[in-house]
Amino acid sequence: MGMEMITNVSEYERLAKEKLPKMVYDYYASGAEDQWTLNENREAFSRILFRPRVLIDVTHINMATNILGFDVSMPIMIAPTAMQKMAHPEGELATARAAASAGTIMTLSSWATSSVERVNSVGPGIRFFQLYVYKDRNIVRQLVKRAEMAGFKAIALTVDTPRLGRREADIKNRFILPPHLVLENFAALDLGKMDKTDDSGLASYVASQVDQSLCWEDVKWLQTITSLPILVKGVMTAEDTRIAIEYGAAGIIVSNHGARQLDYVPATISCLEEVVREAKGQLPVFLDGGVRRGTDVFKALALGAAGVFIGRPVLYSLAVDGEAGVRKVLQMLRDELELAMALSGCPSLRDITRAHVVTDGDRIRRARL
Repeated sequence: MGMEMITNVSEYERLAKEKLPKMVYDYYASGAEDQWTLNENREAFSRILFRPRVLIDVTHINMATNILGFDVSMPIMIAPTAMQKMAHPEGELATARAAASAGTIMTLSSWATSSVERVNSVGPGIRFFQLYVYKDRNIVRQLVKRAEMAGFKAIALTVDTPRLGRREADIKNRFILPPHLVLENFAALDLGKMDKTDDSGLASYVASQVDQSLCWEDVKWLQTITSLPILVKGVMTAEDTRIAIEYGAAGIIVSNHGARQLDYVPATISCLEEVVREAKGQLPVFLDGGVRRGTDVFKALALGAAGVFIGRPVLYSLAVDGEAGVRKVLQMLRDELELAMALSGCPSLRDITRAHVVTDGDRIRRARL
């Protein structure tokens, strides 16, 4: 299938599976344990239906928005995904270029195979830095300072990973970062090499370094070492939303880590409204997990998200066609969102309302009435 024949985001997954080594594809594709949530992240979108409005002038569709004070071309951004050079030799650098040319935000994983400095060197662009907190707080200080110096504009603090979820494919494959690659953000800190062990090499490495004692007080501490806004990534409940606001979070990313942590949590799109309702407009709420169509983006926006982040589609398209692949994924999602807005009667993002969609919950409430 030539690149020009790819007509939607999901087609990249099958092509990536053909192209990538099994160990690498499985690492990117798998979810935790039974992978129920992995499936549900997609399925839940399919149960949300549209209530389109007609006879509205949709000649001009405006998808531009503002994220934490930064103007972006669309509410579709790039989520942090680890070790992108396993997908393509240019890895995160290709992704950074694609994001910049699409006028949107890229989040760089701590576990990137390209350093913050190298990513910054590809040219201008709005970039966020995803952070895990390590037992050695000095490492955290260094990473945050380097991201800041390299022009990154926000920290996405991942809070759903006190331990790594159990991804059985990685255990079977004895996943290990290919020997020619290195976790460049740690290379200077002598942490870039992982040992091959009986368990996932990654799991043993993370388990030994990520701080399981991470708590809300550490979010406050993070604010003392950086002036960058802190997004709390991995919140799924109203209770944690309330605490995130108390502790000064700049935003929340409703995320279940691509269904790679605790299996049998609901889909992120199913948790979104609870979080949005509790946030009461005090901070923006974003979503990642399962977004494969412009219609998915529209549904998230209708349920109150300020924007969405995409993860696996970036890895798959990067594997298949490098920077051009990532550009194409962003363009396809943009075109699909534009069409969904036009056909729903929404010329701009602020026209998208809760009344434009109907969810399982709505159907249950209506039945009770």
